[in-house]
Amino acid sequence: MSHPYDRLDPDCILDAIEATGLLPSGHVLALNSYENRVYQIGIEDEPPLIAKFYRPKRWSDRAIFEEHAFSLELARQEIPVVAPLAPGGRTLLAHQGFRFALFPRQGGHAPEPEDLDQLEWIGRFLGRIHRVGQAAPFRERVTLGTAHYGWRAREIVLASPLLPPEHREHYAGLTAQLLETVEGAMTRIHAATLRLHGDCHPGNILWTDNGPHFVDMDDCCSGPAIQDLWMLLSGDRQDMTLQLDALLEGYRTFHDFDPAELALIEPLRSLRLIHYTGWLVQRWDDPAFPAVFPWLAEPGYWPGYLADLEEQLLDLGY
Repeated sequence: MSHPYDRLDPDCILDAIEATGLLPSGHVLALNSYENRVYQIGIEDEPPLIAKFYRPKRWSDRAIFEEHAFSLELARQEIPVVAPLAPGGRTLLAHQGFRFALFPRQGGHAPEPEDLDQLEWIGRFLGRIHRVGQAAPFRERVTLGTAHYGWRAREIVLASPLLPPEHREHYAGLTAQLLETVEGAMTRIHAATLRLHGDCHPGNILWTDNGPHFVDMDDCCSGPAIQDLWMLLSGDRQDMTLQLDALLEGYRTFHDFDPAELALIEPLRSLRLIHYTGWLVQRWDDPAFPAVFPWLAEPGYWPGYLADLEEQLLDLGY
């Protein structure tokens, strides 16, 4: 079965770059990205650039422009977000049916999760991001919640042959119970809604001697502040408490934080567990996904995954 990305070969990529007025050297290096296709492109007599080719039909043009506008707004405030370039005055470009954007290359490595000084530094910038994020709403991006990230993902999995029939009923019951619990928590706490990075895990932060740089705003959305904090926590409860304290120490320098949002960490973790598997199942027709995530089709995946969902129910008080 063919996939739209099958047409995105090196010639197409280089032609797209050349059409912007740049002179590619011919060097194309594929980077680790599966939702979109991302490449480092050599440019004659210039530093390399990063080209992101958006997955067809995922976002509307207006939603992508809103992502770009938010990144540029943050960059104007001297917040280290890697924002798109605008050759010819446009950040969203098109070539042979593909939409793409160009970014400056930013080196660095993931932050160290146990380094509390780094986490405090990251927290300061997240506070600044959220200070900008509260100034105006998104109008085209999705809102973090069970409708888009939970129930839709559940329907995709229930309709897929990847879910073995013997696990269907168990999956349906667990996910329904979890999502109802998540909905209850979000309704009860009723946190303020901000413009967020949305996918702020260590892989989307590049650390340098000058501090962090935030990359990949592709999942920016509206939601509670805690969404951009909890994915930076790891280890046991004591470790995560120390890490969260460091993040909030920096965060509160620039933005208030409602401690009631801490009760959303486990509901949001549950939502991400459900959404992630739904995302993998939905993308299974893309040849990159079976190649990189082969375990999804193995018999042992589903019992382990269901056990994780059961553990989340226990963490939520069931």
